[in-house]
Amino acid sequence: MSQAPWDYLLQQWNADLFPDIFWPFCIAVLALFIGQIVVYNVRTRQLHKFEPLVGMQEWLLWTGVVTFGLLAVMSLFQWYFLLVLTTLVIGLGTYVWIRFVYFPPIIAAYNQHLRRTRFFSQEKYKHPEATIRQRSSQRPRSNRGSRKKKRR
Repeated sequence: MSQAPWDYLLQQWNADLFPDIFWPFCIAVLALFIGQIVVYNVRTRQLHKFEPLVGMQEWLLWTGVVTFGLLAVMSLFQWYFLLVLTTLVIGLGTYVWIRFVYFPPIIAAYNQHLRRTRFFSQEKYKHPEATIRQRSSQRPRSNRGSRKKKRR
């Protein structure tokens, strides 16, 4: 470091001015971008029955796409380091807000709804066939033979 730390904020974000952290940062951004897409695909397939959890994964996906996409563009076009740092802080802060502030009350309300509808009741898991509506033993009669013939 040849300058004060605050002097680097108005420097261009490139490999010449930030040789120690530029390439590891770019590789991490690319890995997190790809990882976010993979996690979204895996988790939404696992949680497809639980709408709030799928919604949370969508919010996290789009936050990751926007944040890591912007960071990749900023690295490619050499924006000021201040903007790169600001984008990183806002993106990671949004991740924390989504996961720990916005969605926990929604998930808690959904869990209460599931408990009220007895989704977690042990009877349902012991006897899953009890929830299936039984067919009647008699077939419904057809109306073909009971039609009255029209008089001519």
